[in-house]
Amino acid sequence: MAQDYFRALRDVALVINSSLEPRDVLHKISEETAKTMGCKACTIRLLDSTGRFLLPSAAYGLSANYMRKGPVEVKKSGLDHEVLAGKAIHLKDATADGRFQYPESAKAEGLVSVLSVPLMADGKAIGLMRVYSDVEREFTPDEETFMEAVAAISALAIENARLHEALRSNYELMSKHAYSVYED
Repeated sequence: MAQDYFRALRDVALVINSSLEPRDVLHKISEETAKTMGCKACTIRLLDSTGRFLLPSAAYGLSANYMRKGPVEVKKSGLDHEVLAGKAIHLKDATADGRFQYPESAKAEGLVSVLSVPLMADGKAIGLMRVYSDVEREFTPDEETFMEAVAAISALAIENARLHEALRSNYELMSKHAYSVYED
């Protein structure tokens, strides 16, 4: 099993290295993570600029209905609040745990156990990653470590993509400014 984790981590690193397009990278990461862990689904959610909401950034294995269930508000989700504080959290049955914000939607989607880990950059949470199992299960310490490793390199990829975008925008602004100086 550890061999599968190493291969999956290598594949995630290769995906991250292959593109600066965050959506494509995050979708491939969510798919790889769900498949490697034998889970039905995986999501990656990033905090909005206010830090109040977790926005869907990538998903694998979930219906459009589930993804549109409603806004994920950090203060209304005890689970997400704990994860964003830097803790990996396992819920054996999300549909019966009061910390899960949308238990009825999870039940309708056939989701039971979840494992959530934070996406950390510069010591602060920028979002979270979650896998969903369609059967009740315990996640092993190796699975938790694998998820934390994927989350760490995913957070690095997200920050790199954001920096790349900021540099590109600054370059375009500087280029326009320089061009307008020469027109005068």
